[in-house]
Amino acid sequence: MKLQLLIILFLISISLYAQSDVDASRSYKNPVVIVTGARFSYKLVQKWIDDFNKVNPNIQVIIESRGSSDPSQYDVLAEVYEHDPSIKETREFVYVGRYAILPVANDRSEFSRTYKKKGLTTELIKLIYFNDVFADQEKAAKIKHAYTCYTRLQKAGVARVFAKYFGFDQKDIKGNAIAGSDEHLLKAILRDSVGISYLPTPLIFDPLTKRPVRGLSILPVDVDGNGKVNDEDRFYSDLPAIIQKLESTNPKDIANVPIEYLHLSVDREASPEAIAFLKWVIEHGHEDLNDFGYLKPETSRLQRDRFEEFARGVN
Repeated sequence: MKLQLLIILFLISISLYAQSDVDASRSYKNPVVIVTGARFSYKLVQKWIDDFNKVNPNIQVIIESRGSSDPSQYDVLAEVYEHDPSIKETREFVYVGRYAILPVANDRSEFSRTYKKKGLTTELIKLIYFNDVFADQEKAAKIKHAYTCYTRLQKAGVARVFAKYFGFDQKDIKGNAIAGSDEHLLKAILRDSVGISYLPTPLIFDPLTKRPVRGLSILPVDVDGNGKVNDEDRFYSDLPAIIQKLESTNPKDIANVPIEYLHLSVDREASPEAIAFLKWVIEHGHEDLNDFGYLKPETSRLQRDRFEEFARGVN
């Protein structure tokens, strides 16, 4: 009996010792910061993570992809539309860059060839993309070339921004609703020879060539709002040309091109590691924006001082 008791006590001591080792190892694990949000932002965010980790190797930042909803736990939310005031009350935001939304089409279609030359006015955009009860049906009937519009099935940031800009809700966008992400819209257009849609600049351009993804055409729009598409409105040859045009033009003078912010946000009780990552993005993130298809933020929207004040309060 004594021998059995000694064996049991020995096994318990080994178990406790092993558990203490596990607990000790856990205490030395690197803190983890989880980022989620709009999927098309992940390539840019991953570049920031890689560069951040070079100077902060003790903080692990990872992306957990959004599914039909956000993960149950996350630290940083990357989003591409303006949140409701009720959400803003509970989170701290940093507006890190801007993106533009442009109409696009499969370049094999007659529709694409025609409107790549003619361009799209505000009226045509509304006729082609939206279920508008006030649309001029006679003018709509003059659109002779076949096209199939693709849009997002779920509520989505880019779809909301695109619809709101032209005075509609996302549910008013015409066409076949695609489940998934904005990347799935791109795939749908490329598969359908008469496909059209709307996409954010980071998805339109090949990151290596800086030209539109092969098989995709950008449809010029009436940028100066004079009711017609002039030569001055055709600046879509490559990504640098678009960025130069949109960054150098007063936003008030840009028509028919929705431009919205990519912002990162954290809970008001965020971890020091999550705050450190956002502070790094504020300082260094602008260096990568143009390469990934984003416009630099307006100085007044970056809110550097406000975030610094928030960070001091948390720490």
